[in-house]
Amino acid sequence: MKYLIRQIGLYLLAAWASLTLNFILPRTMPGDPVTALLGRMHGRLNPAEIEAIKQAYGFNTGPILDQYFQYLSHALRGDFGISISAYPAKVSTIIATGFMWTLLLGAITLAISFVLGTALGVLIAWRRSGFLDSTLPGLTGFFGSFPYFWLAMVALYFLGFKLGWFPMSHAYSDYISPGFNWEYISSVLKHMVLPGGTIILVSVGGWMMGMRSTMIAVLNEDYITMAEAKGLSQRTVMFRYAMRNALLPNITQFGMSVGFILAGQLLTEMVFSYPGLGFYLVRSVTTLDYPLMQALFLMITLAVLAANLLVDILYVRLDPRVRVR
Repeated sequence: MKYLIRQIGLYLLAAWASLTLNFILPRTMPGDPVTALLGRMHGRLNPAEIEAIKQAYGFNTGPILDQYFQYLSHALRGDFGISISAYPAKVSTIIATGFMWTLLLGAITLAISFVLGTALGVLIAWRRSGFLDSTLPGLTGFFGSFPYFWLAMVALYFLGFKLGWFPMSHAYSDYISPGFNWEYISSVLKHMVLPGGTIILVSVGGWMMGMRSTMIAVLNEDYITMAEAKGLSQRTVMFRYAMRNALLPNITQFGMSVGFILAGQLLTEMVFSYPGLGFYLVRSVTTLDYPLMQALFLMITLAVLAANLLVDILYVRLDPRVRVR
C-alpha cells in the first residue's frame, strides 16, 4: 500500500509538471496563434479589431499568474478553448470526434499484437531450436525492419487499389449512417483491416522477441529447476512459474504502448485518411492551431502517466516483491 501511495503521489506531481510545461512552452514561442492568423491578412485590421479577435478566440492578455490559474481551471474541466483552424468549434468537440476512432484502432491492434506476440514468444522459447523458433524470428524481423508507412502504402496500393479487397480510406462507408447495427459495424471492421493489419504485422515481432528473450532467461533460474524436480507438469511450470515472471517486462512495455495509443497511429491515420487524433494533430501543426495542439500533447502525456500507474498497480498483483517496498 505504501508503494502505491508513493507512486500515485509521484504521478500527480508529474501530471502537474506536464500541465505547467504545457502552459509555459506555447508562451515562450515568438508571437501567438492570432498574430500568425492575422499575418495572412496583410495588416488590414486595426488594433481594436485585432483585440476583438483575440477576445473571440479566448486569449487572455492579463497577468501571467492569472492566466496560469485560469488555464488550470479550464484544463481540469476539460475546456481547452476554441480551435483556430475550425473556428468556432471547441477543441474538446474536435478531440471527442477523433478520440473514439483512435482508441478503437489502437486498442484492438495493441491487444492483438500483445497477446499474439507474447504467446508466440512463450511457445518458441519453450521449444527452442524447433521449426517455429527457426522461422518466426527471421520472418517477423523482416517485416518489422521496413518503415511502417512504406508497408502501409504497399498494402493500400495492392489490397485496396489494385485488388479492391478492402476500402482505401475513412473509418466506414460514406453511404452508411452511424448506428448500432451490423451493416455499420461490419463496415467499420472492414475499414479497419488494412490500417490495423499493417500495425500488427510490424509490431508483433517486437513483442514475440522480447518475450522469447525474457522467457529463456527465466527458464535458467533455480526455481524453475526446483519446480521441475518437484514433479510438476510441464504446463504448470511453463505458465505458473516461467511465463508469469517473464511477462513482467512485457507488461511494462504494454503500459507504455497503451499510453502512446493516442499518438501512435499518426502515420496510419495519415496514410489511410483515418479520422483519428493523429490526423487532427498533424492538421493542428500545419495550421498553427495552438489550442488544439496543446490539448493533444497534454492528452498524450496524461495518457502515458495513467497507463504507467495502471502498470504499477498490476505489478503489485503479479510480483510479490513489490508489496514489501
